Amino acid sequence: MTAATEVRIAIVGSGFAGIGMAIRLRQAGIEDFVVLERAAAVGGTWQANTYPGCQCDVPSHLYCFSFEPNPGWSRTYSLQREIEAYLRRCVQRHDLAGHLCLDHEMTGATWDAPAQRWHVQTSAGDFSAELLIDATGALSHPAKPRIRGLKRFAGTIFHSAEWDHDHDLTGERVAVIGTGASAIQFVPKIAPQVAAMHVFQRTAPWILPHSDRATTRVERGLYRALPFTQRAVRAAVYWGREAMVTMFAKRPRLGAVAERAARLHLRRQVADPDLRRRLQPAFRLGCKRVLLSNAFYPALARPNVELVTEGIESVDERGIVLADGSRRDVDTIILGTGFNVTAPPTAWLVRGRGGKTLAEAAGPIPRAYLGTAMPGFPNLFKLVGPNTGLGHSSMVFMIESQLTYVMDAIRQMGEREIATVEVRRDAAEAYNDELQALMPRTVWATGCASWYLDARGNNTTLWPDFTFRFRRRTRRFDAGAYLCRPRASADAPAAIA
Repeated sequence: MTAATEVRIAIVGSGFAGIGMAIRLRQAGIEDFVVLERAAAVGGTWQANTYPGCQCDVPSHLYCFSFEPNPGWSRTYSLQREIEAYLRRCVQRHDLAGHLCLDHEMTGATWDAPAQRWHVQTSAGDFSAELLIDATGALSHPAKPRIRGLKRFAGTIFHSAEWDHDHDLTGERVAVIGTGASAIQFVPKIAPQVAAMHVFQRTAPWILPHSDRATTRVERGLYRALPFTQRAVRAAVYWGREAMVTMFAKRPRLGAVAERAARLHLRRQVADPDLRRRLQPAFRLGCKRVLLSNAFYPALARPNVELVTEGIESVDERGIVLADGSRRDVDTIILGTGFNVTAPPTAWLVRGRGGKTLAEAAGPIPRAYLGTAMPGFPNLFKLVGPNTGLGHSSMVFMIESQLTYVMDAIRQMGEREIATVEVRRDAAEAYNDELQALMPRTVWATGCASWYLDARGNNTTLWPDFTFRFRRRTRRFDAGAYLCRPRASADAPAAIA
């Protein structure tokens, strides 16, 4: 048996969170760490999602590290390939290649209390680490629908996050299941090349006009010559997005103005009254993810595209059988069914005190203190954890806030000779009770079914307040909320003020 490689810090995942954590460690002079990545390249969700039309729905100047601006964005809303290239440049610029362990999928992680270390198993070797930082994102584990007979289908089937670029869709009959954020981007791209497309919609989403445009040479040159101008644009975008919090988390009725804009967008783009009726959402704007597109509605109006709102009964070798008994025979099925956000598979791989997994310890409601630390899991920090998601702004802002918090924890552990930190259960429960008390007044609690909610209807995904308040709470590691143990003992807590 090969001995485990000993490191001070093991980071799992190389998306924005993992790369950002690695950069901050190097900036602090810490070199004893590895970044474990299951794929053959960095980028996280922006490396995995390569479907046609893949694009960020947050403005480019806000969807990048504040400490690593990109004056060269080609569009005001970046395309997938450009974001992936940006992350690769960050790796090169900060010389992270020597810390990367690509093709290393984490298969398990267990806390060893006597040794005060994490034992991390991967597909390409084991590691022993003092600290484990889970930087795997929420949009990294595709959700496959439970449809009877799906495995019987004799044609080609794939998820949008696992796009089969070797499969030619030209002239094919294609079924698209789902009308979420991915589908509204790839449907317009592939509709012109297929013979027929059947788009299966369970719930009509709210879609607003997209303000995306190409940036000009003058803009890019200005940002390079005068960086403060790009910082000013970023600040303006940030505060404009923060204004939306009032509509989402404070007074949902204020969303009526945006709803009118979305209805007008629908009327202008869809002439057929029956199709327009079936595309009209039946819930408040913001309850589910708000989508942006100028191309999706026109794609549905094409003569070779059909919107299907009848429920799916089953799938057989030739196609899809509907609840009314009719069927659609197809050659390819594309699943645009999103991701396992509230129950990611990694929650079953990490075992803390007593051998319980994250999923078992959390019970029916995934919770974390500041979205970052869980009772029973010493020296484990979760980036992009429960209730850190956003419905209005950039996750990079939340990630950077968590990076500051974790780096201060590492600093304090070093200065005070602390071996382990473990958030107190009472602190975690009080924090999460505070969050959940805010949820009933949000738009996400107005009655729709969305991936924001877990199986019991609890919103364990989104941050229900202004993001600057999250940053304020994570500006410094609050050791008083933790059990801190010195290196001499793994059992006796040492209080730290």
